[in-house]
Amino acid sequence: MTHIQLKADGTIPTAAEKSEEEVAYLAKRHRVSPAIVREIIRRVGSSERTAVEREIQKGKARR
Repeated sequence: MTHIQLKADGTIPTAAEKSEEEVAYLAKRHRVSPAIVREIIRRVGSSERTAVEREIQKGKARR
């Protein structure tokens, strides 16, 4: 079942707003900048959360 969260003014968020929220969430969760998350999404070619998190973990392992 899909749950749609409405904004404060009662409108449904657009796909761009959802993706930016996802980028902000991943950046905060993994303590990296949102620009890094966007670059990983671009490089991987998918905005699927598990794929992005896997790439972030690979990058952290290299440090």
